Amino acid sequence: MSVIYKPTGMAREYSPYALNIYIGCTHRCRYCYAPHTLQKKGEDYFGKPEPRKNILKLLEQDLKKNTYTEQVLLSFVGDCYCDSADNGETVREVLKMLNAYKVPVAVLSKGGKKMLRDLDLFKDFGDRITVGTTLTFLDEKKSKFWEPFASLPSERLETLKILHENGIKTFASFEPTIEPKESLKLIRKTLEMNCVDHYKIGKLNNCGNEDKWQDWGKYLQDCLTLLRPTNKQVYYKACLRAFAPNLELTPQEKDPDAYIVRTTKPEQLNLFKDNKNERF
Repeated sequence: MSVIYKPTGMAREYSPYALNIYIGCTHRCRYCYAPHTLQKKGEDYFGKPEPRKNILKLLEQDLKKNTYTEQVLLSFVGDCYCDSADNGETVREVLKMLNAYKVPVAVLSKGGKKMLRDLDLFKDFGDRITVGTTLTFLDEKKSKFWEPFASLPSERLETLKILHENGIKTFASFEPTIEPKESLKLIRKTLEMNCVDHYKIGKLNNCGNEDKWQDWGKYLQDCLTLLRPTNKQVYYKACLRAFAPNLELTPQEKDPDAYIVRTTKPEQLNLFKDNKNERF
């Protein structure tokens, strides 16, 4: 059974491959799509999640059978750095295994400084990893309303700064954008702090008509005005581009795979001895 899978739809714009370690999360984000996707009630999803059954065994079987040269994202379902029942121990083991098999990885979390407990492992990946966070509001009250138990925006920004200063490639996900003014403030803040290498920018989706009053075309133009002079890596998601079809974008700004992490050097490929003591 392969636990690394190819996401589809809007998720595919984030990564060609993904791996979900937990099926559940403690952050209780109001816009979370996972309960609906998994056909779970909120009370069944928003609790301290256990690792998926036999996840480490299944992952190693997968990695022995397949070679991954394009990034695997952790994760679309459940946050790797929420308050999990195992205190993140399984995440560490997963990272160790992915690194041993030379798999390129992207980590996306709202866990803030919880991510730093694996800073040593992130460093071990070298240029085969990128670590990011979702940024929605600079206003802490609004952040607490929409993402009640996720880390505060100030902590997420500080975590990005620490990661960046430690030589880790970083990214920021501006999806969902709920209030464009808040997202633009956050983009300015990240530029001031010089803590983000790559930006992924989208909009609020799957929330009925709550976003219809926003001028998404203007938001895209404002993002271009802010980010293009910086030469930062930026990808604008299709859901946002649809509101400004006549706006000229570069091929990279429309290509979801332009800036993903890849394994390209022959010595980085999955060449290993089948000996656990040598891998870990």
